[in-house]
Amino acid sequence: MVEEVSLEDIFAKIDKGELKLHELDRFLGDSNRATEVRRAYLERRIGARLDNVGKTVIDFNTVVGRNIENTIGAVQVPIGIAGPLRVIGDYADGLYYIPLATTEGALVASVNRGAKIVTEAGGARSKVINDGMARAPVIAVPSVIDAVELINWVNDNFNEIKSVAESTSKHARLLNIQPFIIGNNVWLRFKFITGDAMGMNMVTIATDKAVKYILSNFPRARLVALSGNMCVDKKANAVNFLLGRGKTVISEVVIPRNTLEKWGVTAEDVAEVNNRKNLLGSALAHSYGFNAHFANIVTAIFIATGQDVAQVVESSMGITWMEPLDNGGLYVSVTLPSLEVGTVGGGTGLPTQKELLRLLGIYGSGNPPGSNALKFAEVVAAAVLAGEVNLVLALAKDELARAHEMLGRAGKS
Repeated sequence: MVEEVSLEDIFAKIDKGELKLHELDRFLGDSNRATEVRRAYLERRIGARLDNVGKTVIDFNTVVGRNIENTIGAVQVPIGIAGPLRVIGDYADGLYYIPLATTEGALVASVNRGAKIVTEAGGARSKVINDGMARAPVIAVPSVIDAVELINWVNDNFNEIKSVAESTSKHARLLNIQPFIIGNNVWLRFKFITGDAMGMNMVTIATDKAVKYILSNFPRARLVALSGNMCVDKKANAVNFLLGRGKTVISEVVIPRNTLEKWGVTAEDVAEVNNRKNLLGSALAHSYGFNAHFANIVTAIFIATGQDVAQVVESSMGITWMEPLDNGGLYVSVTLPSLEVGTVGGGTGLPTQKELLRLLGIYGSGNPPGSNALKFAEVVAAAVLAGEVNLVLALAKDELARAHEMLGRAGKS
C-alpha cells in the first residue's frame, strides 16, 4: 500500500531516479500529501526551510491538473482595499471596494485617494465598446495565389466554419475571422465571444477544430502553429492596441474646478503633465502604454481575483486622455483596448480569489451569461482611472517622491 511507504523510502526512490517529483501525485494518490512530500524533499536536499510556503488554505487536489503542477505550497501577497469607488456602467452601477494584491507601498493609498476624487466628482462612467477573445493560427500554403484562394474559401464558408467552432462550447460564439498574409503564410485571426470566461482556452479548442475543418477542405494548406502570434497573447503589440482582445473598455470622469483648487492645481497644470509625460514621453519611448501606471492597478487586481497575471502585458496597454474644460474642470478618460478578464475558469475558483470576486459581486456566471465579465471590466477600468487621476495630480503637485518616502519605506525618510 502506498500509505505504508515511509518518507525515507520515497526520498530514496527519488534520489535513485525511480520516482520523479512530478509523479508523486499519482504515486501517492493525494496531491495534498504529494505537496508536503515535495516540500520536505526540497528542504532536505537544498537545506532551506519552507515552513511559510506550506501555510495555505488551498486544497491541492482541486488545483493540480487544472491550475498547476508539481506543487510545493503557495505564496501569499498582501491585499489592500481601495474605495468605495462609484462606477456607472451598463453592467456595474454602485459603490465598489477594489481589492489590490501588491507589495508596492503607496499603491493602495494612491488608488484609494483617486477613488475618493472620482466618487466625489460623480463617479466613473465606464463602457465596454468591444468584446472578443482571439486566437490566430499560422498556416503555410505553396504561394500567395493559394493564400488568397484560402482566404476566399474561408470567407465563402464562414457559416460552416462558425458551426464547427461553436460545437466545442455552449458559450463560444465566433464573431469573425480576420486574415493576414505574408508571402505564402496566412494568419487567420478567429475572434470569439466567450461568456464570463476570459476564454483563451475556450477559443484555442474551438479554433483547433475549425482549422482542422478548413484544412480538410483545402488540402494545399498546412497548419504550422495553432497560435501564430497574431492573437496576440502575453506580448505588447499593435494588433491588440488597435483591434482589441478581451474587452476594450473606457472609463471617464469630469473633475470639477473646486476639487482641483483644493489640490492647488488647475486643469491646465494637470493636462500638461499628461501631455508631456504620458503622451509625448511615451511617444518618444515608442511605448504601448500612453499612461502613468495602468499596469500597477491591473496587476494588483489580477493577482487578487485569479486572472492570468501574464496577460497584464497587453491588458495594461492604453491611453490616458486629459482635457481642460471651459468651466475650469478637467475631463479625464482611460482607454484599455485589450483588457482580458473573466469571472469563471482559471484561478477564479481558488478560495481567496473567489472571496474577492464575491466582494465585487461578480463571481461566477452572470445572468445573462457574459454580464459578470463585462461588469468586471467596467470596474477594473474605473479603478485604473482612479489610479491615473491620483498619480497625475500628485505629479502636478510634485508629491510623488514624498508619498513613496512615507508609504514605501514604512514611514521612514
